[in-house]
Amino acid sequence: MSWLLGGMALLGILLGAELFTNALEHLGERYGLSEGAVGSVFAAVGTALPEALVPVVALFAGGGIAVGQAVSVGAILGAPLMISTLSFGLLGVFMLLSGRRHLHPERKGLARDLGWFQALFGLGAAALFIPPGDHRLRLVASLLLLTGYAAYLWATLRRSGALVAEGHGASADQPLYTARLWGGGLVQIWSQLLLGVGLIVWAAHGFVAAVEQLAISLGLSVLVLSLLVVPVATELPEKVNSLLWARRGKDTLALGNLSGALVFQGSLLPALGLWLTPWQPSRPVVYAAGLTLLAATWLRFANRPGGLKPAWLLLNAACYAAYFYLLTAR
Repeated sequence: MSWLLGGMALLGILLGAELFTNALEHLGERYGLSEGAVGSVFAAVGTALPEALVPVVALFAGGGIAVGQAVSVGAILGAPLMISTLSFGLLGVFMLLSGRRHLHPERKGLARDLGWFQALFGLGAAALFIPPGDHRLRLVASLLLLTGYAAYLWATLRRSGALVAEGHGASADQPLYTARLWGGGLVQIWSQLLLGVGLIVWAAHGFVAAVEQLAISLGLSVLVLSLLVVPVATELPEKVNSLLWARRGKDTLALGNLSGALVFQGSLLPALGLWLTPWQPSRPVVYAAGLTLLAATWLRFANRPGGLKPAWLLLNAACYAAYFYLLTAR
């Protein structure tokens, strides 16, 4: 039953991602936004909704405080771990299989995203070592994370106009998919966008449920489940969107979708963790934070002036494999 549910949910995510990316391209074109702003801000936040809901639902769904907190901390740290390692790694594999040897994103934008992520997620990781009773310091760290993400949004959107002038404006290669049903105006574009997001969120929850059923049947612990398994499912929208854009040669959108989601999840979600969970270090948690920062550092190095080689992204996938081994080795 879990396989059938997972397959149906996957089809829903694919359809929702097609509607979402198509509408977002039209929206960016209408508003005169750069590809970097569309990918790093709007696409990243839109497709980060499923995994952003996981820790909140885990805390308030009534499954027990300890279990809810374990799932929440695992989901908060598992999301950026998954993007920085497996999502970028799968993008590299997909590009190699399609015969592409270089990706050409807008280099400064990708470097900016990764720099903000390293700073903000690094702060969140350091906050793991704040004593549980020091509520004032935890509040200060949370506010710094929230302020940092607001500053990142301002810096990204401020740069958008200059990038459009340099030829990096968002453009739509295909007509609006739903134009034949209700026209191609701005209201219709927003309607298709919301339809795509709604379908992604609905299908992603079904996919998470299917993956959880499978993991529980294999006897995985709650923390391992939330760190290793659930993020694979919840990060699927980002992976699919980025693969669709990369297939169309929109490398800035493809990589910006992932790097922007990293900043979103590496700042707002740890701020939530500092407020609502013990947010304390443990072996799986420290391994996750360390490998996530290592993968992000490698991405900054791989972001070269001549382009980003997909083969280099295989090292990111290796970081996920290393984490899987560290958590499951007996």
